[in-house]
Amino acid sequence: MREAVLLLSVLALISCHRVSEQGIGVRDLDEIVASDTLRVLTMYGPASYFLYRDNPMGYEYELSSLLCDELGVNLQITIAPNEETMIKMIENGEADLIAYKLPYTNENKERVAFSKKEYITEQVLVQCKDNDMVKDVLDLCGRDVYVRKGTIYEGRLKNLNNEVGGGINIVHAPDSLTSEDLIASVATHKIEMTVASNDMAEMSKAYFPHIDYSLNISFPQRTAWAVNKNAVGLLKYINKWNEKKKLQKTFAQIHDKYYERSKYFEANGISPVKRMGLISQYDDIIKKYSKGIDWDWRLLAAVIYKESKFNPNTVSWAGACGLMQLMPNTAKTLGIENKDDIFDPEQSIKAGAKYLKKLEKIYSSVPDKNERLKFTLASYNSGPAHVLDARALARKYGKDPDIWDGNVAPYVLLKSEPEYYTDSVCKAGYCRGKETIVYVDAVLEQWQKYKDRVGE
Repeated sequence: MREAVLLLSVLALISCHRVSEQGIGVRDLDEIVASDTLRVLTMYGPASYFLYRDNPMGYEYELSSLLCDELGVNLQITIAPNEETMIKMIENGEADLIAYKLPYTNENKERVAFSKKEYITEQVLVQCKDNDMVKDVLDLCGRDVYVRKGTIYEGRLKNLNNEVGGGINIVHAPDSLTSEDLIASVATHKIEMTVASNDMAEMSKAYFPHIDYSLNISFPQRTAWAVNKNAVGLLKYINKWNEKKKLQKTFAQIHDKYYERSKYFEANGISPVKRMGLISQYDDIIKKYSKGIDWDWRLLAAVIYKESKFNPNTVSWAGACGLMQLMPNTAKTLGIENKDDIFDPEQSIKAGAKYLKKLEKIYSSVPDKNERLKFTLASYNSGPAHVLDARALARKYGKDPDIWDGNVAPYVLLKSEPEYYTDSVCKAGYCRGKETIVYVDAVLEQWQKYKDRVGE
């Protein structure tokens, strides 16, 4: 994969040329190949583009990277704040491709050219698979449906309630709960049902395979990638590329990575050692490198347990590898040059400990040592950029940016909501914050178990 150049700066700072209504200056396929760069627009989101442990990821991002590989050019990503900005940039020749599920409306068709490969988006009812499932909107009468007040989901439910003659119990969920939180609450039987986009529901099924989202409650909306109406050659190439038989397996693998593969990671293989005084067969190595970062070795062991269950050969859905589940790009910056060394227990623990120390230094201004630890663990899970965003949000809304629980942690959760991850104080965009909150608590809980069981 060619190197991706990530342009996350303010769009107004991007140097560009303007074009006339006739499309003068718009780049087509030949100019793009000659320039060695495809300029791609997208937006932050759980399917399109996000940072995971400071590594760019996302369904649309990976497809864009694959397209650039086929073209033999570099990928230049620009993150736009909204759909209108993307369309204007395409019209003005400031970018070549919108790699995002742009609504296929008559208005948009007048302004851009859509690719043939379309996606269907709609609002769906999310519930658990059981005998009491709602299979028709008329069966919603007397049922509780949880949504946050003021959202598009509440608006659709109100309209649907009028359409069916009333009877739907629209329950307002707390504003602090995200769409992902509500789906998780359905999956854990805390609430009966909620409404979400089919994209969000499909991705959540990778975490909660027993949820059902088969009942659509809105009209379907066609979406697709788009280019300038004058970029005829580029559009033709993209349409042919989408149909290439040799790539269908790769397309399916990328789809499965984000929509199908279970994210609830339980490593198989090596089990923790249960003999008195031991945590794992790597205890001596863990003790060796924990001293170098001035950590309780049992805390470092707790991180490794949470990351890989002490299985050195583990590879996560996102590509994180080894005992410490380091992303390959991160491992390189920590001194692991040979890609196979990431699976070597000592190399992994050495690099992971080094990375934890680097993360800890980011929060050197946090006065309380225990709070610094929570920020460090959160950063190890999601990447420091998301935690720094959450601290900025906490500061903006009058919370203490130096305290995790009740102050910064709630904003890590809220970074899965567009209202917050598109805030001007945020630099890293979308984050599945629920995982990070659970991670911090799980590591600290495991550390306590090890302290109760094993001496220093």
